[in-house]
Amino acid sequence: MNIRDLFFKYQAQTSGNPLAIIIARASGHYIYDQNEKAYLDLISGISVSNLGHNHPLIKEAIKNQLDEHSYLMVYGELIQTPQVRLCQKLVELSNDDFNHVYLLTTGTEAVEAAMKLSKRYTGRNRIVSCKNAYHGSTQGALSLMSDEYFTQAYRPLIPEIEHISFNNLSDLQIITEDTACVICEVVQAEAGVQLPEMIWLSQLKTRCEQVGALLVFDEIQSGIGRSGEWFAYQKENIKPDVLLLGKALGASLPLSALMSSKKILSSFSNNPVLGHISTFAGHPLACAAALKGIEILEQMNFKLMVSGLAQIFINTFKEIPQVTFRQYGLLMSLEFENENKCKLIIEECIQNGILTDWFLFAPNCMRLAPPLTLTISEANEAAQKIKDIITNTK
Repeated sequence: MNIRDLFFKYQAQTSGNPLAIIIARASGHYIYDQNEKAYLDLISGISVSNLGHNHPLIKEAIKNQLDEHSYLMVYGELIQTPQVRLCQKLVELSNDDFNHVYLLTTGTEAVEAAMKLSKRYTGRNRIVSCKNAYHGSTQGALSLMSDEYFTQAYRPLIPEIEHISFNNLSDLQIITEDTACVICEVVQAEAGVQLPEMIWLSQLKTRCEQVGALLVFDEIQSGIGRSGEWFAYQKENIKPDVLLLGKALGASLPLSALMSSKKILSSFSNNPVLGHISTFAGHPLACAAALKGIEILEQMNFKLMVSGLAQIFINTFKEIPQVTFRQYGLLMSLEFENENKCKLIIEECIQNGILTDWFLFAPNCMRLAPPLTLTISEANEAAQKIKDIITNTK
């Protein structure tokens, strides 16, 4: 059997039709198959690989930490320098909007921790989330999802979850004195990059303050530079009570974080003690990679780069007939008239060496979320190639 046969024979599948491209290596902004065909990665592993693949400085940081130590003990007991330095750095990047950080492993785990934290801190049970939002696939995170197609097979879900519509002001009345928290994205990624309205975000913040509910922003996709700021909430000037990070945070290794105040996060330390524990949370190799990744972004003036690269895609796509283009930094969406047309375009892009895909709640939209380090020439070439494919695909 070859590796493809073994993949289907032994590895559990997440869909009935995986891409099944056999990957030999990845370097920079490209992924190479077993025949050395290059694919320009325009989705960054779903907003993970902000610095591309196999970055030499990230590898060096991981190797250096490995020489010191790897995993030691369950998170939070031993003082480990990479963890402490990363928490300090994240607080600095927030300009002290937050003063405490709880490191975790995955974005979904950060969501689960936020749900527990909100209930523990407020003493309330109800949680409000947005329709067409994706916060993960574990039982708690899944319960936040509004789409019946994805949830019906896993009932009973966690009770006392209510849904509001993104950008709908009248729905804010659903948030009451019984609400522990509202969990929402600053920009709805899996809905096809739905942009926030400033008045809605502002009123959402006000409503949470009025009723004493915690406001939790899920920036697992939009955080760590993808929005054009370190965190998307800074772009909107709306500070949540709790901020969730993941994906790009670990600079290609599994890592997530929950940022808040010491007062709120200390709820995990008593009544009960060990209110949230996780074996591999804040893994020292991931923390070392994260610190180096942040340092690289700082040195390359990523805000200017994100703005310049985004403008290339804006200029190329804004006038394509029958296509709606939306962007939030380098999180972008091309909306087509139907799902079939989108699928054809994606398949043609992959055949032409451009790796992209669709959105969970917007299958008629094509995802573009390239590395923040994409070159100007790569961006121009990719944008023009995609435009040509759209124009020539009937």
